[in-house]
Amino acid sequence: MSEEKKQVEINKDDKKVQASKMKKGRKTIAYLQEKKDNGEKLVQMCPAQRDQYFTMAAEMAGCDICRLTVPAENTLMSIEHAPWWIRTVRNAAKLIHINFYMQTPTFCSKEKALEYGSMYMAEGADSLLPMGVSNETLKYMADNHLVVFGHVGALSGWQTSRHGGYKRLGKTAEDAMDVFRMAYEYQENGMMAMTIELTPIEITNAIAKKLRVPVISIAAGGAADGCEMVDFDTFNMMPSPVSHAKAYGDFFKWAAGAYGGWANDVRTGVYPEDKHGFHMEEKELDKFMNTLEQKYTVR
Repeated sequence: MSEEKKQVEINKDDKKVQASKMKKGRKTIAYLQEKKDNGEKLVQMCPAQRDQYFTMAAEMAGCDICRLTVPAENTLMSIEHAPWWIRTVRNAAKLIHINFYMQTPTFCSKEKALEYGSMYMAEGADSLLPMGVSNETLKYMADNHLVVFGHVGALSGWQTSRHGGYKRLGKTAEDAMDVFRMAYEYQENGMMAMTIELTPIEITNAIAKKLRVPVISIAAGGAADGCEMVDFDTFNMMPSPVSHAKAYGDFFKWAAGAYGGWANDVRTGVYPEDKHGFHMEEKELDKFMNTLEQKYTVR
């Protein structure tokens, strides 16, 4: 006689199988476009060298976009650590739109751009930032289904050398048209969103109004379709504040205050208290102490 098979109850929550890494509610490029179309401002933060918990806090606050760079000493280290860092931040913040900053060697050819860009998006990035990308490479990326969320206006890092440093751009009508033409060509070659940096307020807003895609201002004054601020400005971490930023907290004052309060409690005996630990049963304690005294001599 065969044994009757036992029926096992399986709850919906017990099924951990996932067909996609995409989490419901994630702020994709389509979400950003919808915000622009509805006239709603986008909020973009940039943690720079800060850890993943700053991005987690930004998501808790409802920020839309994280412009993500890799904390590293040099370019090669940044490239090597990129997949791990994207996963780390994505695991901490499931929904925020991650716009990942690509190092120049990763898009030095259109084939490299596709190779690295597809890997970054597979790891959890929602879009890619190849700073100063050519239209040819951009189009190749877009034609191969990569989401490019780029940049116009003042470039950053070593690329500022072309303009003599980190300078305001678009101060004349001719220069402003150069910025617009670059932005327009980017849009027409498949760029799906962009930031604009260090341009006059009027130019920032005019370009955002003229383009179909979302335009986020950085140090550009104009509201555009939204704004970015880097965390060391948001939290007053720089020695001197910059004119384009507004501090909304004082990180070092808060953090040093917390460390200082704890250190003082340790040194004065206020911490730890009895409630911060637990006690051994008296019988076991006596046994331990007797063994300790009998077998070990304290010098």
